[in-house]
Amino acid sequence: MRSHRFLTAVAATALSAPLPAFAQDATPQPQETSADTSVGNNEIVVTARKREETLLNVPVAITAISGDTLQARGINSVREAALLSPGLNINSDGTGRAFVAIRGVGVTLVGTVQPGVGLFIDGIYQPNTAYLNNPLTDVARIEVLRGPQGTFYGKNTLGGAINVITRAPSNDLEVRGNASYAGPDNAWLVSGAVSGPIVKDVLQVRVAASHRQQDGFLKNIVINPANPVDANKLNTDSVNATVRFGPSDGLTLTVKGYYDWVDGVNIPYARVTGPKNYSRKLQFNALNESKLRYRGVNAKAEVPLDGLNSKLTLIGAYDLRNGRSPDSDVDFGPTNFARAVSSDKLRTKTTELRLDSEWSDRISTLFGLFYSRETTALLDNTSLLPAITGLPFNVVRTTTNRTKADTYAAFGTVFWQPSEAWEVAAGLRYDHEKRTANGSVVTALGPLGTTGGAIPQARIKSNEVEPRLTVTRKWSSELTSYASVARGYRGGGFNAPTAPFRTYKGDSAWTYEAGTKYASADRRVNLSAAVFYNDYKDYIGLNSIAPAAGGGLVTVDLNSGDVESYGLELEGRFRPLPQWTLSGGLTLLHARLTNTDSYTAITKRVLSSDRLTFQPDWSANLYSDYDIALGSDSAVTLTAGVTGKGKRLAGTLNQTTPTFLDSYWLTNASITWKTGPVEVGVFANNIFNTKYFESYIEKTTLQLAGLPASDLGIVGDRRRYGVRASLRF
Repeated sequence: MRSHRFLTAVAATALSAPLPAFAQDATPQPQETSADTSVGNNEIVVTARKREETLLNVPVAITAISGDTLQARGINSVREAALLSPGLNINSDGTGRAFVAIRGVGVTLVGTVQPGVGLFIDGIYQPNTAYLNNPLTDVARIEVLRGPQGTFYGKNTLGGAINVITRAPSNDLEVRGNASYAGPDNAWLVSGAVSGPIVKDVLQVRVAASHRQQDGFLKNIVINPANPVDANKLNTDSVNATVRFGPSDGLTLTVKGYYDWVDGVNIPYARVTGPKNYSRKLQFNALNESKLRYRGVNAKAEVPLDGLNSKLTLIGAYDLRNGRSPDSDVDFGPTNFARAVSSDKLRTKTTELRLDSEWSDRISTLFGLFYSRETTALLDNTSLLPAITGLPFNVVRTTTNRTKADTYAAFGTVFWQPSEAWEVAAGLRYDHEKRTANGSVVTALGPLGTTGGAIPQARIKSNEVEPRLTVTRKWSSELTSYASVARGYRGGGFNAPTAPFRTYKGDSAWTYEAGTKYASADRRVNLSAAVFYNDYKDYIGLNSIAPAAGGGLVTVDLNSGDVESYGLELEGRFRPLPQWTLSGGLTLLHARLTNTDSYTAITKRVLSSDRLTFQPDWSANLYSDYDIALGSDSAVTLTAGVTGKGKRLAGTLNQTTPTFLDSYWLTNASITWKTGPVEVGVFANNIFNTKYFESYIEKTTLQLAGLPASDLGIVGDRRRYGVRASLRF
């Protein structure tokens, strides 16, 4: 079986500056085009409910991170942007693998499980978590919505949704450029964008591109012991183009195409002796390189229906992903026992139709239909004993897997305002999903011939209803409160044919939430708070080991049991002086397994802890930004910040002794000089070279898989320091 199915790691990343209810910028920004979502007095407009609303007034726990903030903080992927959003935990143990959860809900540990937190790019659903590692190019903002979002974003959003909005073409000529270089791992980035009109008010075009590369901080000591090689390199290129056609007021057609090249490494684990052994020395016989290519095209038509006081929106998209791992060491150690070559293809077609209507000053509705088709094709060739000479044969197993998924959905929300101070929003979504899996497993034994062949087709059908009810009270223009209850659902999936069960069902969560948002009239004080409770059923969260048909063991994805999670989020921004901004937040989370009978029934094993893998009980951040004016159009900004995360459970199948990773704090700082359209800065991340683990697997997992036993860990980045510059006009 493929090596990554032995893994059970998921991770949480630390929070970083700004708050969910307000803009993620340290200082007030000038009014921008709609692509940058800023309006007067530092308000931010978002589309969390598929219509434009200010962050203060939208009754959702949401973080909106502007593109300028992403650039200032040196953030180059959605995974890295998790540093700026409370409750959002994203980690990765490889270029094509990312693990995500929000508030301990929607945990996705391996790529074979559907995401429990939905990722959308310009409103287009991305069905695989690997997209979280893709380069961010010319992004206007990222919206992170916490809690089930099925009524607006669909299934697989039981934890929440992440919506990436790229910058749109405009009527004004605009040029952006950005570059940075950091050491000691030779990390550098170059990006740029050009936008302008072809025919003013009718046809506009925007083109953007970026290149990023870095050597990383891990070394392979087996391939060339005399001169260890870089074991975690990353090289990405991205280009996209958008055309917007608006022949008349309100009627627009937007078409976008993109292509991303991502070359990196998968599973760069070092063998370690415990959770305090921060080794960066890898002992693989191969670099485990992964080459990914993403491309696609999407179109959105917006048509005003003045006679119905409505707007019709139609979206269509076709997205493709091709992945290839040309040589992987799948025994996780220096003994050349097993090697693999693999490839995969993912194709996704989506269509969505929405009708947004204003029936009166008090009642409006949003109704829609959705369809998607997702197909995958995977090929894996694993060789056993490939380097042992003198044997009459080696063992080569070829595995193919093909899946197809069709999803049909209808959704709607009614918005009722009985008075200026109150709003009631009631929504419902119905999803019908059909999934099939076909494939084969063939083992070649040299001159002894082959065994195996095609495996029986597996099927999954589901019909799910996801309701949401929200009541909002607007106390004044400065204070809003809300309460909501919602259900989220994630679809099930397939296991290997030798597993004791071929399919596992989806999981679901009911979330109860209350929150409040405050912004002073002068916007010097911004505060938000939310409390939540999640009743999480049939949790898909532990990639585990189970008895295999015909003897032995097999790795499986399974419904591990039920989870209860609840917590508190506090965030704020305070400007004690016009030139000084303090921003920070605190998240407290209690997420625990309450029933693991289903896990034990399938695996015949028990768990050593009721904690969820890599979910901390607390995380916190505090940032300070201080501006020093140097003239009418020049200033220097001094930035310093810390982010922290509590103790976490490592990936472990040990039945008696859990392994915990230490809590840690990271310190970052920068100095930026701005004059007119030019910015130049110096920065340092992880200033004190704090050691911490991004991912960790306790040795029981390898023992059960029949591999040489050792704990495995990926240590987080060391201190990185550098310079950056940007230009905009």
